[in-house]
Amino acid sequence: MKKRLLMGLAATVVAGAALAQQAAPAPVPGWAVGRPAGSTLAPHAPKLTVTPLADVPVGAIRLPAGFKAEVFAHGMPGARMMAEGPKGTVFAGSRAIGRVYAVTRNPDGTTRTRTIAQGLPQPNGLVMIGDSLYVLAVNRVLRYDNIEANLDNVPPPVDMTAAFALPTEAEHGGNHHWKFASLGPDGRIYTNVGVNCNICDFDRDKFALLVSFNADGSGRRIEARGVRNSVGMAHHPVTGELWATNNGRDWAGNDWPNDTLHRVRRSGEDHGFPYCTGNTPDPQYNKGRSCGDFVAPAALLGPHVAALGMRFYTGSMFPAEYRNQIFLARRGSWNRERLTGFDIVVAHLDAQGNVARLEEFMTGLRDDANQRFVDRPVDLHVLRDGSMLVAGEQMGVIYRITYQR
Repeated sequence: MKKRLLMGLAATVVAGAALAQQAAPAPVPGWAVGRPAGSTLAPHAPKLTVTPLADVPVGAIRLPAGFKAEVFAHGMPGARMMAEGPKGTVFAGSRAIGRVYAVTRNPDGTTRTRTIAQGLPQPNGLVMIGDSLYVLAVNRVLRYDNIEANLDNVPPPVDMTAAFALPTEAEHGGNHHWKFASLGPDGRIYTNVGVNCNICDFDRDKFALLVSFNADGSGRRIEARGVRNSVGMAHHPVTGELWATNNGRDWAGNDWPNDTLHRVRRSGEDHGFPYCTGNTPDPQYNKGRSCGDFVAPAALLGPHVAALGMRFYTGSMFPAEYRNQIFLARRGSWNRERLTGFDIVVAHLDAQGNVARLEEFMTGLRDDANQRFVDRPVDLHVLRDGSMLVAGEQMGVIYRITYQR
């Protein structure tokens, strides 16, 4: 009798624990923190399967007169940030699918795509230094030496994670932990460390930064503070100044804040997040700070457009007015009731290096009438022949833009 009673009590405890587990609310994902009651806005689900070539929406793309879009490579689900090796191999990182791709040209002009790494945590950031490909996957930094000679049998990479000591995914709390990477004219690797929240108090020497390192991971230097989530940066080919895109906070309305373009003239500048966007105080998080205390953005890029990869055009194929101007990919909004972005724009600079105007360049991927999109441009790369590549994440494709007079 006593044994049966104890067994019954044990069963009750186990059942109660199971019910408690079932009743526990699911954790709120980082992007949803602060979402107003009743809102149905949420990030667009990525497409992580191969898109057949016939379904790639290259015919929807609209460009200025004289420009043409074609498919350079496809079959790369989630393809994002690009880098080019000295032998012409184009590498593309990804996020959710965890792969790194390599695209080579065949003798007949077609391309071949390989997966050279997989199972990585959001290997979004790529940069080539000599014959070595650096892959930045959240906090992991992996160096693939002599990579172009080993595309069919990739050796284990050199793990440089400890040397770079970037914040881990756990430290980011699931927020803005993917990386962009760029090689500076000084030979240093430049990257971003996004903020570990939507908007909050945070360590301003650890998050919401642009940072640079020596190629061996030493010599960490803060290039800019108060840059919430930059996933695109490049140095001006003449002045050497660092420029970067930035994604503004969510849940502050359809039309505020703008995403921004930043010009960094001196290492260590403070660009104002979370207190200000440009000259506008954050309505919930200003804390009495004067926006005049911070470096203002070089340009406002539109609310919630998700400005990502950016490159200076350094080729000679395009008309002269595009030379040394900034092409940037606006991946497209989710935190807005009517879609915006899903395009490429050009920031034209004046003689003093200031942004004089923004010009639409590649459009057609956003269907305003039906409030849907057919692809999401995320990065650009200028090839040696002067043509420009555009990575379309949703279709897993790389487009090539050419110009003929």
